[in-house]
Amino acid sequence: MALVSIQDYARRASQIVPQNALDYYRSGAGDELTLRLNRIAFDRIRIRPRVLNSGASRDMTVELFGEKFSMPIGISPTAMQRMAHPEGEVANAKAAASRGIPFTLSTIATSSIEQVAAGAPRSPKWFQLYIYKDRKLTENLVRRAEKAGFKALVLTVDAPMFGLRRADMRNKFSLPPHYVLANFDGHLATGVQSQGGSGINEYITEQLDPTLSWKDVEWLVKFTKLPVIVKGILTKEDAIIAADYGVRGIWVSNHGARQIDSVPASIEALPEIVAAVGDRTTIVLDGGVTEGTDVFKALALGAKMAFFGRPALWGLAVNGQQGVEHVLDILRKELDVAMALAGCRCVADITRNHVVHESTYAKL
Repeated sequence: MALVSIQDYARRASQIVPQNALDYYRSGAGDELTLRLNRIAFDRIRIRPRVLNSGASRDMTVELFGEKFSMPIGISPTAMQRMAHPEGEVANAKAAASRGIPFTLSTIATSSIEQVAAGAPRSPKWFQLYIYKDRKLTENLVRRAEKAGFKALVLTVDAPMFGLRRADMRNKFSLPPHYVLANFDGHLATGVQSQGGSGINEYITEQLDPTLSWKDVEWLVKFTKLPVIVKGILTKEDAIIAADYGVRGIWVSNHGARQIDSVPASIEALPEIVAAVGDRTTIVLDGGVTEGTDVFKALALGAKMAFFGRPALWGLAVNGQQGVEHVLDILRKELDVAMALAGCRCVADITRNHVVHESTYAKL
């Protein structure tokens, strides 16, 4: 059967990826309410199309941080991608390069900064950063990303520790022994092994700095020459503080619903953040994006780009680089059709007037 949607890829991947890795990739925190909300919230938004204004073609190009991209879609950081496919992050980055979009490499990747840079030199790459207890180690990660040609740093601010992901606890998740966290050596590379619970939670508790604060954001902005984007903002209050500290971007995200259960869907949090700081910094979003119409809705509510993580993993698992490329092609086609039928010839034509909450129609 032909694969024509992200859901098709998700179903096919579930038949391929080993259970230990599959549950790690797809699970959320707690009862997974927020995981469900990430999808439900998109479904509650209605598109208000304007007719007779589509033109013969659409221009989907966007510019972020001085770099032009082919469409307002990017790949989020996800850890340990070689569990999905032997080429892992390198294949994912190559797919992003072939489609002219940003790829974000996780700190806890199974391919190193240098391997991804060498394997996908044309890819517009961003690096997601965790703050380790060992600050020299953290500084070294930043310098390595700069040297390797990465174009932005994405500081994850919602994970001084990891949330309670029950699937990983039940599975006693461990990184398969033939893989390592490739940005490190020794125990830092091989330490994701269960000591009785979730091996990744145990590793993060041991290694990451739980005292992460706004002072660390201030430090990073001053320390690096790259644009700093803070990832994991869900409130206008934190967005204002982040903008005050001079970050170049705010990534509205609930960490794939993997941190605190019952927080809002990212798309629910987006409007208040755009209203608070949309004129001061670049705002992007991830969380629940599985269709081109989701991208359209995020853009209408003020995001400059919509990112996704799991769909790229599903494409990677099914067919490596080509699978990710096909996933991106599906989303691009869906966004193109949505823009055409909603009367938008370019991304700038997509405005707040194109979307409304379903409750508007329930009142009729």
